[in-house]
Amino acid sequence: MHLLEPRPYPSRVMRWTAPLIAVAATLLIGSLLFWALGKPVAESFRVFFVQPLASGYGWSELLIKACPLILIAQGLAIGFKARIYNIGAEGQLIVGALAGGWVAIANDGSDAAWIVPAMVAAGAVGGALWGAIPALLKTRFNAEETLTTLMLSYVANLILAYMVHGPWRDPEGMNFPQSIMFGDSALFSILIEGSRVNTSVYITIFAVLAFWIFNARSFLHFQIEVGGLAPAASRYAGFSARQTVWFCLLVSGMTAGIAGVGEIAGPVGQLNLNISPGYGFAAIIVAYLGRLHALGIVLAGFLMALIYLGGEAAQVALQLPAAITGIFQGMLLFFLLGSDVFIDNRIRRLA
Repeated sequence: MHLLEPRPYPSRVMRWTAPLIAVAATLLIGSLLFWALGKPVAESFRVFFVQPLASGYGWSELLIKACPLILIAQGLAIGFKARIYNIGAEGQLIVGALAGGWVAIANDGSDAAWIVPAMVAAGAVGGALWGAIPALLKTRFNAEETLTTLMLSYVANLILAYMVHGPWRDPEGMNFPQSIMFGDSALFSILIEGSRVNTSVYITIFAVLAFWIFNARSFLHFQIEVGGLAPAASRYAGFSARQTVWFCLLVSGMTAGIAGVGEIAGPVGQLNLNISPGYGFAAIIVAYLGRLHALGIVLAGFLMALIYLGGEAAQVALQLPAAITGIFQGMLLFFLLGSDVFIDNRIRRLA
């Protein structure tokens, strides 16, 4: 009989090597998957990982998809370090988009310069308020934030569906569930002509720098880490667990809400049922793949964005189902968590 026994000193080198192991294992099993589906393995990998980056436009799309993933994951990583598991960033993204969309719709026809900044601010507030609900439930009733944040994502989806089917539906939209297209004053400015890259990338760059400085210099970050690694020591030192819960869920909700505005005021240009291809859930993988480090998350975000692009290319060139993207994301998370199990534990044989 064998038993997993915690290692007294888990290897830091292996912890940072684990993402590479997970990527290698994903590619290996991915090749077997392509073979099982009757697709040539070499050509499938070329379509999935090389073809999307064969042009300047492909690189610009990589940046567009990486930015919301990186932004959301930066906020989630703060909570994960404290073992506060916000699984509902998708819902917070949607509520942030709704709040920002309300500003755009209410000021349709105006060319005021303050509209986009107001949308970003409204998105941040909306996402933070959606994160405040599980924070309240956690601190007041000790409700599991894993469940409450996830369930609130479905509520946010229903609110979005109601608004684009009803009060905010475009009267000239051929009865499709979508809002009006936002005017130029409610959209981020294009940075690269011929692409969809816009000024929202500056928000992500600022967030990466801000979280990197926060992680490296802030005493509050130290409190958060201590609370996650050694709760008893945290209580003994007088660090407030309630403050940590509120801070982590508000910050992660805020970054997700801003990412939602980045989508509706950027590539999407309106409110509809498809404002996010699951960025809020994929960002969880990005956070862990980046080892909860601000700069590591950047690299992981680009890899996840490439998987999104590769999945789209595989649907067209290889006639594979849309689920191929989720399969690769799931394998990546599975192998990463599996690697972490053996980094933190060792197998002990019992007599």
